[in-house]
Amino acid sequence: MIKTLWPVSLLALTMTATACGSETANEAETENAAASGAQSDGGAGAQMSALLQTAPTAAPITETLPDYDLPDDAWRTLDPENTLYIDTDHGRVVVEMAPEFTPNHVARMRELARARFYDGLVWHRVIDGFMAQGGGARTNPGLSTDLPDMTAEFTVRRDPNAMPVAEIQDRVVNPRGDTRTARAGFWNGFPIGTDPSVQAAITGDGRVSSWLLHCEGAAAMARTSNPDSAGSQFYITRGHAEHLNAQYTVWGRVRVGQSAIDDIAVGTMGENPGFTPDGIRSMRIAADLPEDERVNAQVADTNSPAFAAWLDSQRNASGELPDICEIDIPVRIEE
Repeated sequence: MIKTLWPVSLLALTMTATACGSETANEAETENAAASGAQSDGGAGAQMSALLQTAPTAAPITETLPDYDLPDDAWRTLDPENTLYIDTDHGRVVVEMAPEFTPNHVARMRELARARFYDGLVWHRVIDGFMAQGGGARTNPGLSTDLPDMTAEFTVRRDPNAMPVAEIQDRVVNPRGDTRTARAGFWNGFPIGTDPSVQAAITGDGRVSSWLLHCEGAAAMARTSNPDSAGSQFYITRGHAEHLNAQYTVWGRVRVGQSAIDDIAVGTMGENPGFTPDGIRSMRIAADLPEDERVNAQVADTNSPAFAAWLDSQRNASGELPDICEIDIPVRIEE
């Protein structure tokens, strides 16, 4: 089931997109307050025709991955139930989802992918160096699902014993909104920010707050200025977006296919005359495909001694590691 949300006027949509383009904390908004249910003059037939298409064709992996000299026991295979394939005209994008951090948002992405909600929709707002936002229609960039809006999952209360994190450096929570110094590290191959794990000893619940980082390749949910307004529109970062950390819900990370995201046509529907958005051919959960049609992607176990040794090799002459967002987590595809 879907509902269509139309901007009150083209001017309202343009003003929202312009404000987002200035890289304020509202940059990732799409289902904006102006989209308050006003009807399109295109009629229901025109709206629905934009969603009809022939069976989508699968996209190939177009990205060449580096070779990493890690032993076989230092790799883990992605869980098919938590792996999302987004097929684009530029190739397949493999996204690993993190239900441990954002269970409701991951459940929503599974539900919409299995309903084939995204098939034939478009990347309706793409800002170079920032993000590619998808889930709109060619006739209605404010398209959304009629499922209830979701409560924000910006952070999670993490038990350091159950969810160990390899903390590697200090990092500000959010340079524009929360300038407290926290820690950054890796959990299960995801770059995260976190209150220091040692603080769990003095918290009432024995847990600390942690959040997935908006490094390049983060998959997250768009929303309005209301934190609890995410529905179906999502975005994938084409650069680091630290000003969105702990302010928007990151539910996954691109493991393979970031080059396809970087090749998506730049522009915003309703703002850039003549802009033709690239399409989303299809979106599927890996577990729903036959095994011979899946991508056998593996990511380095970031709690393994082999990864720790590899990480040490990334240090500069002064012994310092790059910023966590500049560290490429090793990924490989097994034939």
